[in-house]
Amino acid sequence: MKQILKQNGLVLAPGIYDALSGLIAEQMGATSVYLSGASIAYTQFGRSDIGLVSVSEVHDTLAAITDRISLPVIVDADTGFGNALNVQRTVRSFERAGASAIQLEDQSFPKRCGHLAGKKLVSQAEMVGKIKAALDARHDENTLIVARTDARAVEGLDAALARGEAFMQAGADILFIEAPQSLAEMQTITSKFGADIPLLANMVEGGKTPINTAGELQKIGYKIAIFPGGAVRAISYHLQRYYGGLLRDGNNDAFSDNMHDFNGLNEIIGTRELLELGKKYE
Repeated sequence: MKQILKQNGLVLAPGIYDALSGLIAEQMGATSVYLSGASIAYTQFGRSDIGLVSVSEVHDTLAAITDRISLPVIVDADTGFGNALNVQRTVRSFERAGASAIQLEDQSFPKRCGHLAGKKLVSQAEMVGKIKAALDARHDENTLIVARTDARAVEGLDAALARGEAFMQAGADILFIEAPQSLAEMQTITSKFGADIPLLANMVEGGKTPINTAGELQKIGYKIAIFPGGAVRAISYHLQRYYGGLLRDGNNDAFSDNMHDFNGLNEIIGTRELLELGKKYE
């Protein structure tokens, strides 16, 4: 990820939630991916992003993904799952599991999705301490620390900018000011920080921030764009139609042009290659 960020252009990191979604993103040409904590909650538990996912559940999902794909993975580590010492354990654990960048946020409990109302913050000083703890805990400086602030929704844009400055001074590698509510606010963020630190934009369909293309985000000064939950929203829409048709018709004939058959899926996941590899050890 560190090398990719040195290149010209914006890094577009699609959101994934398991090894299969990561594999397909890689096959479609992604250069990096974003493991969304919200998407883990959506897909593994059928629940909202309100802090129900544990550190071990994110770790195990991350490990399965990095075992299957070679792309850099930005992983959502929420609040670090506790205080500064918990942050250090989380960073060590996720780094061993193959994370290229680890995102930490300044929410307090009960935490929730950055585009939901009712968020609470820890103090700026506490979050600065967490960032420093994360930097001390990582084994390799190529493992990047993403500092996110949710202050825009709680205390306003000026407070978010102040926190962003403090987090950058604390040594964060990437800055993520969550949920600006207009293009003008996004331009204020990039004009203040864009020359000094890579900035991450979060594109949530139906969220508080205007949706922009990768080219538009690059033009105003962002370096990374994540679309964290788009895959889950797409697949949930697809599944409604799949299950509805199956239960209505009694088979999948009417849906067959919108799904892979058995052989098609095996081709995606590399079944033939895996079986050939197994023969090597017979």
